[in-house]
Amino acid sequence: MTTTFPDVSISTERLVLRPFEPADIPAHIEMMNDEMVVAWTSVPHPYTQADAEKWVGAIAPAERTGGRGIAFAVTEFLTQRLVGVVRLRNTNWYALATEVSYVTAPWARGEGYATESALAVAQWLFRDQKFERIEVRTAADNTASQQVAQKIGCISEGVLRNAWIARSQTEDGGWTDIRTDLIVWSLLPEDLEGVAEQMADASGYASFTDWN
Repeated sequence: MTTTFPDVSISTERLVLRPFEPADIPAHIEMMNDEMVVAWTSVPHPYTQADAEKWVGAIAPAERTGGRGIAFAVTEFLTQRLVGVVRLRNTNWYALATEVSYVTAPWARGEGYATESALAVAQWLFRDQKFERIEVRTAADNTASQQVAQKIGCISEGVLRNAWIARSQTEDGGWTDIRTDLIVWSLLPEDLEGVAEQMADASGYASFTDWN
């Protein structure tokens, strides 16, 4: 039984999803220190050069080689600029199920990149890797992440009460931990039917079903 994802890159109309490289470190540091990323993820804060080097050189590659998932650097096709991260984790190879999470850089928001990259990964998982289930978990107040889940066709399954620790900025500019609920979403192969074409029609750019 296969227990690791292949070392691949995925291309869409506007994006290339590929393994992280040392050249990504400066942009990755800036992205991980963005207020929205700090609030809704568990990344170290402040996110330092050492944190980024450890992610690029050890943690991200080990996600794939250790069989836990895979981490993609999301880059613009034309500029090669880092615009986000898509990560698969908690992969169950027997059930062919995995959890997807995504982060978009502040300089790339509003372009639909999170949706485009998450959908491309879902298509790759279902078509090439023969997976049967993708799960997304979003903090109760993280509406941007919830909108991405909805746009790629996910179905809300329920709420995990008090299951996550988010962060809220204090008046003095610091951060404090706050407990919050998690909304659980799922995506099955049949949920993807027509989603890519609908998104392409709505956004005005070409369909990105033909990725490689």
